[in-house]
Amino acid sequence: MKKYSSKRSIQVLAHLLQQYGIEDMVISPGSRNAPLAIHFSEIEAFNAYSIVDERSAAFVALGMAKSTHKPVVIACTSGSAAANYYPAITEAFYQNIPMLVLTADRPTDFVDLFDGQTIRQKELYRQHSYGDFELVEDSKEDAEDINFDTIKKAIELCFEKQGPVHINIPLEEPLYELVSELPTFAEVEKTIRRKDFEMPRNLIADWNTSQRIMILVGTRDYSAELENQLSQLVKNHTVVVLSEANSNLHHEKFFKHIDRYIFAFSEEDYMTYAPDLLITIGQNVVSKKVKQFLRKAHPKQHWHIDEVWQPDTYFVLTEKLEVKPEIFFSKLLQFATLEPKPYYNLWDVLRDKKDAKHEAFLNTADYSDFYFFNVISHSIPEKYNIHFSNSSAIRYAQLFDFGKRKIYCNRGTSGIDGCTSTAMGFAMKSEDPTLLITGDLSFFYDINGLWNQYIPPFTRIIIFNNGEGNIFKIIPGPGNANSNTVDEFIATKHQKNAEFLAKHFGFGYVKVEDERTLDRVLENFFNPDSMPKILEVITQGKSNADIQKAYFNFLKS
Repeated sequence: MKKYSSKRSIQVLAHLLQQYGIEDMVISPGSRNAPLAIHFSEIEAFNAYSIVDERSAAFVALGMAKSTHKPVVIACTSGSAAANYYPAITEAFYQNIPMLVLTADRPTDFVDLFDGQTIRQKELYRQHSYGDFELVEDSKEDAEDINFDTIKKAIELCFEKQGPVHINIPLEEPLYELVSELPTFAEVEKTIRRKDFEMPRNLIADWNTSQRIMILVGTRDYSAELENQLSQLVKNHTVVVLSEANSNLHHEKFFKHIDRYIFAFSEEDYMTYAPDLLITIGQNVVSKKVKQFLRKAHPKQHWHIDEVWQPDTYFVLTEKLEVKPEIFFSKLLQFATLEPKPYYNLWDVLRDKKDAKHEAFLNTADYSDFYFFNVISHSIPEKYNIHFSNSSAIRYAQLFDFGKRKIYCNRGTSGIDGCTSTAMGFAMKSEDPTLLITGDLSFFYDINGLWNQYIPPFTRIIIFNNGEGNIFKIIPGPGNANSNTVDEFIATKHQKNAEFLAKHFGFGYVKVEDERTLDRVLENFFNPDSMPKILEVITQGKSNADIQKAYFNFLKS
């Protein structure tokens, strides 16, 4: 016989979650949130997952939501447990990943009384959530009606904003009283708002009179509709479309490797290749160079298209278009002229030159991080979703072609924390297999991402281990500091490897230290197995930073 929590607030909460079709719950252990864990795990409509480390659990939920495109619940006990959710909440906030954050709490009268596991949880995430709500204790007057309305508002806001929303839940003892039957609650009338969009007439005129139109696409999920729309715009060389690996757009006339083309731009080049109309789609771009280019180029107009975010990234924003890009371009294509423009040919000549340089350099590159990324870009089976960790991994990814595989990276806040946990959460809900390509510091930082009993056996992780945060040997600035300071406190040199961690968490493990072994191992690494696997590519002691610098110098020549 099933046993449910006797807490009326939890019963109402579960009822409303079912009404809105929210199914996935990531629960971390604790006593104050025991009523949620007991109740959610007994309801057949819910998929409950137990992840111990709250910081990892929140990133796992983020990965699940990225995979399903539906809100995911995270639920934890009170105190510092709730604070450990914060890194993932900031990431979800800037990526617009829907997460419903449920934090169990002591009764409101217990705050600041030095009661155990009690902190100021109300509005804890206020600066990085789209809504902050608190339920009232069951003992309060009209608690059920108040909580019903509060929960409804929170869930609908999570759907509308596609981002994190917080519900703090003060719970009085006893916490473990159970019932075998649930009351019947009323059906909910859903009132999720959708915005209408009308194309401003002046934008059509501005489009038709602009001679140098650039569309820059940042981080976003794959959209066949958007890909088709942008393909129509480039068909006759009307526009220049710049995209990145994690823009998830594919067309031979899109410019996919931005840093290949603009790394060596001079002040004169900024003006030569500048657009007069810049249209941006999606969120954060990886390329720092493209930000420098567009900030110095000063386009006459900049339109940003996004349902939620309207950042003035390039300091020239003229139009804030709060709409899905697919809707905007469907209307634009009804009226816009699609005539050939010399601007496209200007960029096309540049691309041909730099792509030829890129191919020439590949023939000279020794075994290194750069060599590894070239090899792996041709070795991944087509059905794999690829997650890149932040820092070096996603930057290397921009230089190579990974085909039409879907690519993901936590570029909301661009931190290394949670990259492994996010990928594992994505893998848990994806029908296709998942590959994480990660640097060593990102991997070791998020070891608890592997403390997860739900990781599918076809999941793969590749660590390129250069023995430090090698990005700090590449970017300008750290080289001015004392080398010992950089090694110990910035790049943080180490001699660790993942062999025993892999065995500890039940992963298969293979290590390679040279190009011949890498080629041989990759032939079988993606074959089906009874367990997930880790491949560690050791490049410690190699001139990784020097090879990448040599690559960009070669592009300049």
